[in-house]
Amino acid sequence: MTEMRDGNGLATAEKLYTQYGSRARELKAAGKKIIGYLSALGPVEIMTAAGVVPFRLKGNVSEAISKGDAYMESIVCPFVRNVFDLAVKGKYDFLDGMVLPHQCDSIDRTNETWSYTLKLPYWHFLNVPHVTGDPSITFMKEILRIFIGTLEKFTGTKITDEAIAAAVKAHNENRKLMRDLYDLRKSNPPAISGTEMMKVLVAAMSLPVEESSALIKAVTNEVKAKGAAANGKGKRIMIIGDQIDDVAIIDAIESTGACLVMDDLSLGAKMYWQDVDATPDPLQGIAERYLRKLKIPTTFVGSADTYAGILEERFGHMKKYVNEFKVDGVILFIYKYCDPYGFEVPAIKSFIESAGTPVLYLEDEYSTSSLARVKTRIEAFLEMIA
Repeated sequence: MTEMRDGNGLATAEKLYTQYGSRARELKAAGKKIIGYLSALGPVEIMTAAGVVPFRLKGNVSEAISKGDAYMESIVCPFVRNVFDLAVKGKYDFLDGMVLPHQCDSIDRTNETWSYTLKLPYWHFLNVPHVTGDPSITFMKEILRIFIGTLEKFTGTKITDEAIAAAVKAHNENRKLMRDLYDLRKSNPPAISGTEMMKVLVAAMSLPVEESSALIKAVTNEVKAKGAAANGKGKRIMIIGDQIDDVAIIDAIESTGACLVMDDLSLGAKMYWQDVDATPDPLQGIAERYLRKLKIPTTFVGSADTYAGILEERFGHMKKYVNEFKVDGVILFIYKYCDPYGFEVPAIKSFIESAGTPVLYLEDEYSTSSLARVKTRIEAFLEMIA
């Protein structure tokens, strides 16, 4: 990897974004084991403690699915199908294994298809519960212990509590550094564009945690060194969705003159806003983060006595982002056939709009094929809030 120094952080992020997986391929050649994961429920702390490189898989919105549909039905989530298609084509031939979580039908029901087709040396299905009470935390800890056992067998290395605690500390530091970079988007105009930020987020999820932290530091120092820009006049937009991991939709927003200043994405704020608590049993803190702190549709269970209270528990952080980042409008971007997020659309939209912030709901494929239509709707939305 290019040595991190002041002034080349954004260039390095650009390279890692454009040549996604290039660093993992280098590490593989150097003898490291690379374990892929597919969602925010991938327990990166455990993988880091095992001495393997956690590598988050992404698709390619510019590439048509040409092989994957021979194995998966077209009603499967377009993101899952796209990533699987790339894997079948050999894009991720450096992987030593994968871990898939019990999350949604598109992942659960295709687990065996992934495993049978790719035939990787290591495979693990992480049976994450969908409720969050104390019995579920106990269950989740046992599920993590099973995961640890399979990794120990695969790597031949004992994963100690001390190693897990050290990995927790490293990933918490990584999250703090990314939150510090997000803070630079609060200025008007933001010190770092939405396109630049997306490239950093994608690059960071392809690296070992120490290298990811070094990249984030370099980008932060570079952005700060640029100094304050002139007062911005573009509308400040936040985007909400699952795995949006390409600059295509971001460019569609910012090419109109608007600024993407915040997100609630599963590779963005969802990944970096919630730390793992340091607990005597490190698995306790990890289980609590992934079940209770991550606000994703498939694991959230409200505890408030009223519907309004449950909405505040589930979506209150979004309203907080709107206020802190001075958001003028929200784009709710959901992939077709994504039932967990789709079911939440009416509640999210009404909750945010009730505070006076307009919301544009877009349902689309994981593809650039319909981008022109999407951009037209975004332009109309921005005119409406002008």
